[in-house]
Amino acid sequence: MEKSKVYFTNLRTNGNMNLLNKLERLVKKAGIESLNFKDKFTAIKIHFGEPGNLAYLRPNYSKVIVDLIKENGGKVFLTDCNTLYVGRRKNALDHLDAAYENGYTPFSTGCHVIIADGLKGTDETLVTISCGEYVKEAKIGRAIMDSDIFISMNHFKGHEATGFGGALKNIGMGCGSRAGKMEMHSNGKPEVDIDKCVGCSACAKICAHSAISFDESRKSHINQNKCVGCGRCIGVCNFDAIAPTSYEANDILNKKIAEYSYAVIHDKPHFHISFVIDVSPNCDCHSENDAAIIPNVGMFASFDPVALDKACADMANKQTVINESFLAKQPHIHNDHFKNTHPDTNWEVCLEHAEKLGIGTQNYELIEI
Repeated sequence: MEKSKVYFTNLRTNGNMNLLNKLERLVKKAGIESLNFKDKFTAIKIHFGEPGNLAYLRPNYSKVIVDLIKENGGKVFLTDCNTLYVGRRKNALDHLDAAYENGYTPFSTGCHVIIADGLKGTDETLVTISCGEYVKEAKIGRAIMDSDIFISMNHFKGHEATGFGGALKNIGMGCGSRAGKMEMHSNGKPEVDIDKCVGCSACAKICAHSAISFDESRKSHINQNKCVGCGRCIGVCNFDAIAPTSYEANDILNKKIAEYSYAVIHDKPHFHISFVIDVSPNCDCHSENDAAIIPNVGMFASFDPVALDKACADMANKQTVINESFLAKQPHIHNDHFKNTHPDTNWEVCLEHAEKLGIGTQNYELIEI
C-alpha cells in the first residue's frame, strides 16, 4: 500500500496567522474541500468533554470546520454518542447540558448538536462487519450512520485501556451506542445490582429475549442462559443498576475499536483532524484532567485515520517528558511515552488490526505546512 499523506502544522502564530487560521489552512491543504458537501448531511464526531475536565477541544476549533463545510453547501452537525459509565453524558439530555456547559452551543459553533444514539443510548443502526474477527454486527449511533459524510475531530491524549485516544478511538468507541460500547468493553453479559434496582421494569420491557424477571421484592434478575448480551437494558436503566460483569483484555478492546471504526467509515466519505495538545495521561471521559505529560505539538489532518494516529504517536514520542508530570514519575521501560504511562496497554494493536481490515496504513508521508 502506498504512503498516506498526513498534513501537520505547529502551534506558532504571528499577527497575520492565529491558530484558527492555521487550522483552516491545514485542512484545506489536506484536501477537505475535495469532498462533495453540497446538500450532504455531514457529521462532525467530537468529544464534548466531561464537565470538570478542561482538556477537551475548544469549540472555536469546531466552528472553523463547521463554517468551511457550510461555505461548501453542506448540512453539518456536531455529534457524539452517550457513554456507558456513570457521568454527565449517559443520556441525551444530560449530554446536551454538558456540551452546552462546555461551550458547544449553536451560537458558538454555528451548528446544532445531535446525540447520535438518542435519548437513552438505544437509537442505533446495526452494521454488518463481514471481515470482523470479534464483532459481526456493530451497534452504531443512528444519526452517524444516517449522515452522508463523516468528519472526526480528535483530542490526542493518553488512555488507561488503549494506550492513547486518537482518531480510531474517537471513531470506534465514540460512535458505538451504549450497547455497542458494552460489546467493545465486555466479553460477558450484564448483571443487576439489586441494591440500586427500584423495580421500574424498564429493563424487562426492552428485553427481546424474556431474560429479565422480578422477585417478590420487585428486584430484577437476568437469566444468563436467555440473555444475548445486547446491552439494551443498560441503556434504559436510569438508576445505574445494570452493568457488564467482565471487561475485555486491552488488546481485544483495541481490536474491537478498530472493527467498530471500520463499520463507521468503510462505506462513507470521511476526513480526520487530530490535535496533539494538552496531552493528559488519561481519557477525556474523566471528570478531571491531570497535567500534560508532554509539550503541545500541533494539529494534524488526513483522509487516513490509521496514518493519522501513527503520525501523532510518532511525533508525540519525540517530545521531552514534562517534569513533575504523571509520566515523569513512571519507570521508563519502553521507548514509548504511552506504554510507559500505562504499561498494560499496547496502542499498536489497534493500528495493526485497522490496517489488516483495510481502513488505512501506518506507512505515511508527513507534510508540514
